[in-house]
Amino acid sequence: MQAIVMTQTGAPDVLVAREIGEPRPGEGQVVLRAEVVPVLYPETKVRAGAFPFPAPLPEVFGFQAAGTVIDIGTGVDRALLGARVVASTRGFGAYAELVVAETDSVTTIPADLTVEHAAAILMPGSVALALMRTAGVAAGETVLVEAAATGVGSCLTQLCAAAGVHVIGTAGGEQKARLARERGAHEVLDHTAPDWADQLADLLTDGTVDVVFDSIGGASLTPLLDLITPLRGRILSYGWLDGAPAQLGVTELILRGLTLTGCAGTAWLGEVARQRSAALTATAQGLLTPAIDSILPLADAARAHRMLEDRTAFGTVLLRP
Repeated sequence: MQAIVMTQTGAPDVLVAREIGEPRPGEGQVVLRAEVVPVLYPETKVRAGAFPFPAPLPEVFGFQAAGTVIDIGTGVDRALLGARVVASTRGFGAYAELVVAETDSVTTIPADLTVEHAAAILMPGSVALALMRTAGVAAGETVLVEAAATGVGSCLTQLCAAAGVHVIGTAGGEQKARLARERGAHEVLDHTAPDWADQLADLLTDGTVDVVFDSIGGASLTPLLDLITPLRGRILSYGWLDGAPAQLGVTELILRGLTLTGCAGTAWLGEVARQRSAALTATAQGLLTPAIDSILPLADAARAHRMLEDRTAFGTVLLRP
C-alpha cells in the first residue's frame, strides 16, 4: 500500500511517498481504509522538530484519518466492521491507504455527514468545544477570537455567535477577514497590522473583552491586558502561531485580576477527546460548518505542509489516498 513516511525531522520534503506492507490489527484495534486524511497544523511542528516524534524514524506520518473499518482485532465489537469513522492514531501511521487505530480513538460518523466534512471538523471542532466548556462563555459577553477565519478559530466564532456572544475576530488579510465575518464575527481586525491592539481599544470605547481565545502566543497578549475585563477576564492560550507560548508574567495577571488557562498537555488532550462525538454531531446538525480548502493526492503531503506553513490555505487541506 502507499504511505507517506517521515524520514527525518526537517522541511516538508522529509515526507516521502513509499510502498509498505499492509498493517494488521492487534488486540483492541481496528484497521480502516482511509478515504481522506486531514493535514493538521500541529503536524507541521512535529515534522519540523519543534515537538518530539513519538516513534523511531523513518515511520509513517500522521495523526488522523477518516474512512471505513475493514478489519478488527480481538476484543473489538464486530458492529464496527463497515462503519464509517474518524480515527486518531498514537501520533503516527495516518498518512496511508490503511490505518491502524485503537478502538477508543475511533469516532463514528453520523449518517448524514460526509467523510470529508467529518475529517475536516473533528480536530478543530473538538478543540473549540473544549475551549468553550473551559471558558464558561455566557450570552451577552464579548470575546476575542484570534485567527478567526479557519480551523479552531472558525469553529469558536460559529459557536460563540450561536450562543449570543459578541465576537471580535482577528484574521490575516481581507480574504480571511471575509471568511471570519461569514462565520459570525461581528468585527474583524487584521492581526498582521502593527496597531491592531489600538484598533481593538477603539472598538471597546464602551466596554472590555471578557474572554480571549489566544492562538497567536508570543508577545501578542501584552498590549491587550488592559482591554480585558478586570476580576473576571479569562485568557485561554491554546496556540503558538508566533512560534512561542504567551509571554506573560504572573504579576501582570494578578494586578488585573485575570486568569490564564494553558490549554495543552495530557489532561487537556483528554478533554478534547471527550468532545469528538459532539463535534461531529454539531456539524451534522448545522451548528458547525467545516472549511475545506482543497483535497490533494496523498503523495502531495509535502505540498500540503507548505500550504499550512505559508498560511495560504483557507480551510482544512485533505489528502486522498
